[in-house]
Amino acid sequence: MKSALTLSLLVLGLLVASVDHAAAQLADKKTLTLAAAEKMMAAAKAEALKNSWRMVIVIVDEGGHPIHMSRIDDTQYGSIDVALGKAQTATAFKRPSKALEDAVAGGRTAILSLKGVIPLQGALPVVVDGHVVGAVGVSGGTSQQDEQVAKAGVDALVIK
Repeated sequence: MKSALTLSLLVLGLLVASVDHAAAQLADKKTLTLAAAEKMMAAAKAEALKNSWRMVIVIVDEGGHPIHMSRIDDTQYGSIDVALGKAQTATAFKRPSKALEDAVAGGRTAILSLKGVIPLQGALPVVVDGHVVGAVGVSGGTSQQDEQVAKAGVDALVIK
């Protein structure tokens, strides 16, 4: 009986040690929730509607997967893929999509051969504690208008 108890305690100790070791190997990270995306979308849509701009707004997670998308009435459907691509570009490269547009304009045309890259202004990464957790991509207006709407969305996320 005593040896069974000793063995049980030893096994329990090993299990606790392995859990602690596994936890040390995993990182805690922030993720963009649907509630946060809805708040950001409301702010971005309000900015677009305030200016009577017809746009598509897409909010993606850190992997570039859509969380929330809105197409304002009468916006061309071609802007759906463009807004998504801009947002995915901002998350993949952890910078505003305009940075890639500027690089291409500066002669770095090799960027155009990168798979899935939309080097056009209009998407901003969502950064929390120095880490990209998603992005807001917009298409339908001028590049500056698209980024203005994306900024309204990003700015709506209050980090505590």
